[in-house]
Amino acid sequence: MVGESRRWSWRLLAMWMPVLLLWITCFPPMAPGVAGTSGGVRTGSHVMPGRLGDGRALLSRAKRGWVWNQMFVLEEFSGPDPILVGRLHTDLDVGGKRIKYVLAGEGAGTIFAINEMTGDIHAMKRLDREEKAEYTLTAQVTNADTDEPLEPPSEFIIKVQDINDNPPQFTEGPYRASVPEMSTVGTPVTRVTASDADDPVYGNSARLVYSILEGQPYFSIDPNSATIKIALHGMDREMREEYLVVIQAKDMGGHMGGLSGTTTVTVTLTDVNDNPPKFSKSLYEFVIPEDLPIGKAGGRVKANDRDIGENAKSTYNIIEGDERGMFQISTDGQTQEGILKLKKPLDFESKKAFTLKVEATNLRSEPGSGGPYRDTATVKVVVEDSDEPPVFTRPAYVLEVNENAPVNTVIGTVNARDPDTTGSLSPMRRMHISNFKWLSFWLNNMA
Repeated sequence: MVGESRRWSWRLLAMWMPVLLLWITCFPPMAPGVAGTSGGVRTGSHVMPGRLGDGRALLSRAKRGWVWNQMFVLEEFSGPDPILVGRLHTDLDVGGKRIKYVLAGEGAGTIFAINEMTGDIHAMKRLDREEKAEYTLTAQVTNADTDEPLEPPSEFIIKVQDINDNPPQFTEGPYRASVPEMSTVGTPVTRVTASDADDPVYGNSARLVYSILEGQPYFSIDPNSATIKIALHGMDREMREEYLVVIQAKDMGGHMGGLSGTTTVTVTLTDVNDNPPKFSKSLYEFVIPEDLPIGKAGGRVKANDRDIGENAKSTYNIIEGDERGMFQISTDGQTQEGILKLKKPLDFESKKAFTLKVEATNLRSEPGSGGPYRDTATVKVVVEDSDEPPVFTRPAYVLEVNENAPVNTVIGTVNARDPDTTGSLSPMRRMHISNFKWLSFWLNNMA
């Protein structure tokens, strides 16, 4: 098997050898590039006139041998000696010709210096790509004795090559964000953005990857888009309302040796109506005097709600026990208490107690929750007897008496009722008017 493999190798070499020889003959190798350069080769030429022996004109081509494309210099280089950027070379620089290289343009003579004899270009200062990324210069070859240009000037660029010397920065932080409580896993919360002053094209110096340093397991972050999302199911505002999340952005694609920057995101869970109102007691008892004015408060009930804002507001209603329509209940907008008031006057003698069933209902409900949340409680009202004054059976009486009637003559009867007793007419309140002069005295006593 080994011998067969070698025979095939020799056959392939014999087949391709003529092609290789033809390529070398037709396309001779070019001059080598300049140290510190990259890319292709740019050459120039101009035409020199000449003559053949038979009188015909001969055109010969003299090449201008600038060999370069771009030069590069590493930023932030601070060695003891100037750093070699590259070398200029021309085909005229042969034999004993005295030529001189001349450099002009941005930074020529201050930042960049050229050796007039060899064409070597050095950077004389420490360069920062974030301040200036490239310099445009021109080079020309002149006669060293007369300074006469031997070729037209040619333009080239020196690019400052980036190193990873800038950490990512969050220019808009620290951040604040909010998300509804009980949000599903994967719900976006917010997005952060970091920037890196390094070159985004060259290498990975500006390629950022995001991660969470603090805030797990509650939140996650997309490493590329920096979108923060909910990572834990059932996050309840009533258990914890605020979270501090620390985000890191690291360059070099997140690999070891990359620079990093951090920011904080304060995430607040906003309230949703996920808690019902709950009465603090299942039974309330109030003693209300029977002479309480209509519209006055006779007692207060309270249904507490763990939600906040509009989600914690409730309305109160009497749903059982008030067949006579004696009571009404309203909501105190400040305390969210239910205020029990009279709609009709109470009468201890006719009804001494009431048992009411009161319901508290949330004003708002979440979609899909099955309607507003509610709770009920029992309210027992005991009517208190009041010491009421006697009441005449008539608002006015008209009595007649003869002018010559003797003293103690009965001229009529007036009747008064005591509301605090269950009998008909009290004997103490039935009196005969026997003389006119006693009427005023009797009425005053009745009052």
